[in-house]
Amino acid sequence: MKLAFDTVECAFQDEVRNFIALQFSPERPFRAGTVDEKRWARALLEQGWAAYQWPVQFGGTGWSVTQKYIWERETALAGLPARMGGLGMFMLAPVLYTYGSAEQCQRFLPGILDNSIGWCQGYSEPEAGSDLAALRTRAERVGDHYVINGIKTWTSYAHTADWMFCIARTEDCARRQDGITFLLIDMRSPGVRVQPIITLDGRHSTLNTVSFDNVRVPVDQRVGEEGQGWRYAKGLLTHERSGLAFVADSTRRLRRLRTTAAGTRSGAGWLIEDPLFAAKLAEVEIDLMALEITELRTLAETAAGHAPGAQSSILKLHGTLVLQRLTELFIECAGLHALPYSFDDTGLREEMSTYLIGRAASIAGGTNEVQRDIIAKHVLGLP
Repeated sequence: MKLAFDTVECAFQDEVRNFIALQFSPERPFRAGTVDEKRWARALLEQGWAAYQWPVQFGGTGWSVTQKYIWERETALAGLPARMGGLGMFMLAPVLYTYGSAEQCQRFLPGILDNSIGWCQGYSEPEAGSDLAALRTRAERVGDHYVINGIKTWTSYAHTADWMFCIARTEDCARRQDGITFLLIDMRSPGVRVQPIITLDGRHSTLNTVSFDNVRVPVDQRVGEEGQGWRYAKGLLTHERSGLAFVADSTRRLRRLRTTAAGTRSGAGWLIEDPLFAAKLAEVEIDLMALEITELRTLAETAAGHAPGAQSSILKLHGTLVLQRLTELFIECAGLHALPYSFDDTGLREEMSTYLIGRAASIAGGTNEVQRDIIAKHVLGLP
């Protein structure tokens, strides 16, 4: 789909493309998990674009909603991460500068900006994954500390994080969403234990279980008011889910899939010419176009000053489904080469890894079932 931007936005798009070209090129592409990550993070910081989503007064860019969209789209099409700095940069920071104290902003935002302090998110629990209001981790106020007991799971990067932003129950209320408090926890605190979770590919990559045994957290590490953590966490999740549509990334993958299928033998011809495969490819392309239109509609509403709202769930749900189907088609292209220990240098290792990780996308950020419930209630008006 060809997008229409005004003169200022077109000039900004050219600036972004030129900046990306100075850092990486098709001949020298970005490689995740290598020194390229540090080089890209340093380039963003030097350019002043590392915290592009933040307000100017906290080190942000002051970009419009459309400029942010252009940046995210162009970086994804180039195979680059739009943001470095991990969960602290795009998940915790908005909560801090919106609800936190001036002292908390001064203490934590600089370390988030230069990526010198790593963060993990303590939301999901063994019996409270997408149903966060059912959490059981308790925070009992004792003098000028909270004493934390409980378990968090599926905690990405907990094994490398310096700090965790966490929600815990401080009071039992008739309404489950009440009585939840947002806390910042030093991962070096006595009583914090991190255990790895081995994923489908047989590795420990990012996921962990974190247990708290009488962990003491100073009251000045509470963000906002006691008992109001659900409101802060809910706002954070809305923006997280609106960023999980993967439209530009899926567009890049679709282009690569076409090229791969055009060079893959199928019988006497090429896989791209196979009617069944071509039909699957056309179907996912149509769904991706529809998803992009929904994303642009959400962009227009956000640019007009409206919050993403329940439309974020539509983007998250269908973005996940499109991405999963694209990775499935890549594996169909690979055939026997997709076997876990039979990779070559054609990039199939990346696609197999994405396929396996993509299974978890139906759960991460709120399960597909939860997203459908939100859509039914808040978009369709069903009881």
